[in-house]
Amino acid sequence: MARRCRTPAVGPFPAGNPMNVAAAGRTIPAEWGAKWLGDNTSFSLWAPSATEVVVLGVDGPGHKLDRQGEGWHAATVPGFPPGARYRFLVNGAAVADPASRSQPDGPEGFSEVTDPAAYRWSDSAWHGRPWTETVLYELHVGTFSREGTFAGVIPHLEHLTALGVTMIELMPVGSFPGGWGWGYDGVLPFAPNAAYGSPDDLRRLVEACHGHGISVMLDVVYNHFGPHANMLPSYLPEFFTGKHKTPWGEAIAFDGPGARAVREFYVQNALYWIHDFHMDGLRLDAVQAVHDDSPEHILAEIARRVRAADPGRPVRLVLENDNNEAHWLDAARYEAQWNDDFHHALRVLTTGRRDGYYSDYADDPLRRLGRALTEGFSYQGEESHHRPGLIRGTPSAHLPPTAFVNFIQNHDQVGNTPFGRRITELAPEPQVRLATAVTLLSPGIPMLFMGQEWGSARPFDFFCDFPQPLAGLVRDGRRGEFSHLPEFQDVDMLAMLADPTAATTRDGSVLDWESIEHEPHARWLALHRRLLEVRRRVLLPLLPEIGGSAGSLRTIPAEGGGDGQGVIEARWALQDGGSLVMAANFCDASADWALDGSSQLFRLVEDTPPGTLGPWDLVLVRQAAAPGEAGS
Repeated sequence: MARRCRTPAVGPFPAGNPMNVAAAGRTIPAEWGAKWLGDNTSFSLWAPSATEVVVLGVDGPGHKLDRQGEGWHAATVPGFPPGARYRFLVNGAAVADPASRSQPDGPEGFSEVTDPAAYRWSDSAWHGRPWTETVLYELHVGTFSREGTFAGVIPHLEHLTALGVTMIELMPVGSFPGGWGWGYDGVLPFAPNAAYGSPDDLRRLVEACHGHGISVMLDVVYNHFGPHANMLPSYLPEFFTGKHKTPWGEAIAFDGPGARAVREFYVQNALYWIHDFHMDGLRLDAVQAVHDDSPEHILAEIARRVRAADPGRPVRLVLENDNNEAHWLDAARYEAQWNDDFHHALRVLTTGRRDGYYSDYADDPLRRLGRALTEGFSYQGEESHHRPGLIRGTPSAHLPPTAFVNFIQNHDQVGNTPFGRRITELAPEPQVRLATAVTLLSPGIPMLFMGQEWGSARPFDFFCDFPQPLAGLVRDGRRGEFSHLPEFQDVDMLAMLADPTAATTRDGSVLDWESIEHEPHARWLALHRRLLEVRRRVLLPLLPEIGGSAGSLRTIPAEGGGDGQGVIEARWALQDGGSLVMAANFCDASADWALDGSSQLFRLVEDTPPGTLGPWDLVLVRQAAAPGEAGS
């Protein structure tokens, strides 16, 4: 699946702007939004129901946009150089440009004309990294540093490099209302959130990452808009459809009467981040809520046009998809998917949790985890226990392990717990050590959540900054999410949940960098550095040899062990006829385990007798091919 990038003749980033790619052989009148042309600015808005669209500056008269075909309004207007503020007046109502590239005063303020070509990039030598080298690190800009800005990330890049991270994944940065939030309630998806810094501040962060050998992936939300400060429904109802539903209301009309313009909005957004900000990849949020009955699904079109914009540049596209549809996971379209099955099974084995969606993994957690390790999805067309009648997943064993992003923590799995607690608070240290080793030393793409590497004691709570009455609804809804749990039958316990709309909740989620040199945090950091060094030195050379249909599994239930305890033996065939084998003992007692013809590559619990796995131990070995079975 990994694609080696060829070296472009004049650097990795194409000259010009790739957004005006014709859709289905037809011409789009203009790009969404405002574009500085060097002396004038072109403005374009799709609003088929609008009788009049005017671009309005802070002072001075407005300029009416010309009505063009297919519901577009566009004009080239003098007097709006980079830095000029503007709004659209649609049928007399003032609104921000939905494709605004900058919102200095937030989504309810004026939009700002920008000139991305004015930024002088210094990363012309950057050509990306092979996908097999990827060690992902998910971070939230607003809480990663004390500053909570793009600039605040840069001083910590040395730490990430020393850790072994090769790609950071930024949680969504599109403009959202208020002073703090996760980013998934954004309403202007082209404009970097002003609280984090300017568009050029984001460019400087990407440039600094490339200077440290770190790729940058951006989380983008193409399934809904946030509930506050989204003006689109008031003047552009054609953007949405009642034909499909999402957890957040009406779906985006990717297959509606105006689908061509709606699709262009998101295709152009994907191209914009990659071209104007030199992003190395995109992670598409919750695509099971991206509904489209068109002949070419919007996910397929985004991937096709991103690949076509610069075929020589390695752009990594990753999905979050609760439907677990393997057909998307082809490097010509999407490199990988977040593997929730891996996380859920591992959480059952390490924390003993079996409620909610974890009940799908409680029947045989060893097999569920082992299957996620060796075949990708744990559920491949089987009925869910948690949601009877739902058939989950599709066959995925034919895919290579690098088609799956594995993790034991991410923003959801920490932030959607009652107190934003991290796994080091939910499971004993031996269990967490083993879960960490399984994640970082299996052939799938590993991902860490910020602060995980030193066992941060800070929670990562859900937080947002909405006005009343929406703030009260969010607060009550958050408490309602957990009210069914036994520990929250006590009203006083329920009252202890953090208020998601309070600034103190956001402030309490800022990383505790000051603790990194103290125990037990220094010990956790040393473990992560050690495991990632082993991954780089031992596992990385083998990954190109592990293709699809390479995995096999054996589970050994523990004798007298606890419920669900035992040994997982995961095996991946290598091209020389040998195998990479991981044996992990999810048990409080030692277990006998040995493999003929194998050489040990790594052991988690030191001083364990040969032929034995200690409690919560892991061993990684390479087994030679049997005589006469060597590969060609």
